[in-house]
Amino acid sequence: MNPANAAAIAQARVLAVTGPAVGADPMRFLRRAGAGPRGFWARSERWIAHSGALATVSAEEGTHPGGLFSGIEANALALFDPGSVQGLGDAPGLRFFGGFAFRPEYPTADLWSGFPPALFHVPALELVGVAGEVPVLTVRMLVDPEGGGAEATLTRLLTYTGRICRELEAVGEDGSVDPTGWSPKAEPSPRVRFTRDETERAGWDAAVKNALDAISEGRVSKVVLARTLDLVTERRLDPIDVVHHLWQENRGSHVFYFEPEEGCAIAGAAPETVTTVSGGRFHATAVAGTVARGANPAEQKQFAKRLLASEKEGMEHRIALEDMVARLGPLADDIEAQPEPHVLTLARLQHLETEIRARLPEGTSALTVLEALHPTPAVCGLPRDAALEFLDEEEPFERGWYAGPVGWFDLDGNGVFVPALRCAVVQDLRWRLFAGAGIVEGSDPGLEWDETNIKFEPMLRALAASGVR
Repeated sequence: MNPANAAAIAQARVLAVTGPAVGADPMRFLRRAGAGPRGFWARSERWIAHSGALATVSAEEGTHPGGLFSGIEANALALFDPGSVQGLGDAPGLRFFGGFAFRPEYPTADLWSGFPPALFHVPALELVGVAGEVPVLTVRMLVDPEGGGAEATLTRLLTYTGRICRELEAVGEDGSVDPTGWSPKAEPSPRVRFTRDETERAGWDAAVKNALDAISEGRVSKVVLARTLDLVTERRLDPIDVVHHLWQENRGSHVFYFEPEEGCAIAGAAPETVTTVSGGRFHATAVAGTVARGANPAEQKQFAKRLLASEKEGMEHRIALEDMVARLGPLADDIEAQPEPHVLTLARLQHLETEIRARLPEGTSALTVLEALHPTPAVCGLPRDAALEFLDEEEPFERGWYAGPVGWFDLDGNGVFVPALRCAVVQDLRWRLFAGAGIVEGSDPGLEWDETNIKFEPMLRALAASGVR
């Protein structure tokens, strides 16, 4: 190491080493961590897995004058500044992984005991991969001034990184290494018995009728009602098995997993992004309006045509799109939304989708935009306050992080957040699944019930593949 590099590292609070992790598989990486804090974020063939917590940032309602979102950003900047990381091998900047509750005030007990209103971790280990390419591992340590300073910390960091890479290397029975780390198809999991409890149909029908009454009275134009399905297993599942199967079947969705501590986690497969910011450019997708995918290509095409032609589904979609564009107006420039929606086809469902893009003025961060957009009409309803009040009256359960934004942000204002949809929260043996449906004029309680049944399927199929059947 030359003197210039040594001087730069001596001023850093965080040291990072980045390099190729030949053969590293994200699921093996997560299992190696043993338990939380750990997480997984993927879309299609790109993924990020992380474990450990170099630092934790959390916030409660009322602890910051600007609210939860600005409070989290302020707390993150108080811990680190963008120049606080020095490293080897093009080490990336710090990313904070976690999420927010659907609404800031709720009891953080029972199922949500590990999930405060806002919680983020800076991982000690971060593994990033793309199918067909060698994954990249980043390992971070805080400089210990009493333990020899930056030079001694760097020595420990390099030794530790080498050991992790060896542990993650995928060695086949013939001694060969798959450099991309893609695991073979897992063997079927042994059967796990379970009990099941879900929202009663009569209660659902009554809530939808009340929503339609509120719409006809002009109190709301849309409200997104959700219901729950609880599975209690006779033994604890490996949640990484569940995430693996969820990802395998939902490559077109944004698959997420966040485990803040051992025994509790949230996992899901969201169809949309609520905020993506990179280098001052904003991108999101308005997703609303739903039909089944269909059993074959011909049926899929027929259902997609019906979706595009549906006045009711089109109205539900326009409500979400127009509100997002209006809320972006004071924050962004050059806002562009596609003139017509297209059909987003996922593993079990098809949705109407419209992409939104914009340019953000300097200093406008992902969390600033997220604070303006959440909750969107796609997860709440419109008008926002009236829809929230209606949900308070009609939903007999606590949403917690369900439909809240989950993802990551960095100290430069970039970030990616999706709503926590098609998801489940797990506490020990209990898995609670959530599914919602947008109620607008013309909605039918029976059809909306059927829609929520389909929205349970991604998590149910992942659990079944993990033995719950």
